[in-house]
Amino acid sequence: MNAKLTETTPTPFPGFTEEHEMIRQTVQRFCQEEIAPHAERWDEEGEFPRELFRKAGALGLFGIRVDPKWGGSGLDWWATAAYLEAMRYSESGSVSMAFMVQSDITIPVIEELGTEKQKWEFLPPAIRGDWIAALAISEPGGGSDVAAMKTRARIDGDTLVISGQKLWITNGCRADFIVLGVRTGEEGHKGISLVLVPAKTEGFSVGQKLRKIGNLASDTAELFFDECRVDRRFVLGELNKGFYYIMHNFQGERLAAAIGALASMDYAVRKALEYGAGREAFGTPVRKYQVWRHRFAEHLTGIEAGRWLVYRALDLMNRGQRAVKEISMAKLYTSDLSQRVIYDCMQIFGGFGYTTEYAIGRMWRDLRLNTIGAGTSEIMKEIIAKEEKI
Repeated sequence: MNAKLTETTPTPFPGFTEEHEMIRQTVQRFCQEEIAPHAERWDEEGEFPRELFRKAGALGLFGIRVDPKWGGSGLDWWATAAYLEAMRYSESGSVSMAFMVQSDITIPVIEELGTEKQKWEFLPPAIRGDWIAALAISEPGGGSDVAAMKTRARIDGDTLVISGQKLWITNGCRADFIVLGVRTGEEGHKGISLVLVPAKTEGFSVGQKLRKIGNLASDTAELFFDECRVDRRFVLGELNKGFYYIMHNFQGERLAAAIGALASMDYAVRKALEYGAGREAFGTPVRKYQVWRHRFAEHLTGIEAGRWLVYRALDLMNRGQRAVKEISMAKLYTSDLSQRVIYDCMQIFGGFGYTTEYAIGRMWRDLRLNTIGAGTSEIMKEIIAKEEKI
């Protein structure tokens, strides 16, 4: 029996154009040729080649929305969505997450807040993939509670002297520079700033590379700052306004996470249905049994509902409108749904789903992060309740 199913393209939406489809196809080819064949080995080795950043940079993946002046493409959020959706073909949450930190968490902050000198210094090499960036906000005492930040920078003339510790930092082990959240003023949300810290700064060090359940090829680090002296010219934006910048940046990060979760679910379901068409039990393809037909009918319905929730938030973001509630809902819904979807996708593979022979097991491990990273599901519920004044 021919078990191959036709790969489906996400439901058309007014925001997508032929240009966006070309981006999607380019990224798909890149993933299928340069990433997916090596994903299992890179997980076993605990890292992927640094050169992959340069290859992605050559395709323009890190500067999609960035002004061409700095080496970007000057496109919109729909172009970013096309790229993030196509990253599902990498079959590697590790690479997808590392790229997202570069393209949608660090680079946009520098373009939005940086001075001309900062942009010329940091954006071109980061967009090319020559420099790897990391965002360091979370600390051992908490991640989402940004106002409780302990890492501190005292001002000594034209220098910031930074001391503290950061945790759960993606790309932290091999980052060339850090976009760092530090306390420069009073306690609470009014005394936080963002600072660019080159990795070569004296007093900066990488602690242990954290051992994780999933995303095994992505380096997640513990960072230490011991009296690091950074020139004040590396402050991003206004001093003591960092809390507001971080909260704003969270929206892009969470939207990107929702897009990625949605794409991963859709990919996992197609892979599961394809496998279920070729695997027989008692002379019948497994996917033909009612229990699976109905289960996946429910999942496909949930994914389609999630798509329109995500695209609604994406549309608002693209038009520059406030979308805190919509993005939080999209992040919450897709993160939680992905846990149920990937469970059943793995289950239909039977024993093979519990091996590393198929990508589905790796996806099961990687997707578990969805309800934790970029703000937990519990935090999303708090934000939604606050927005709705519940």
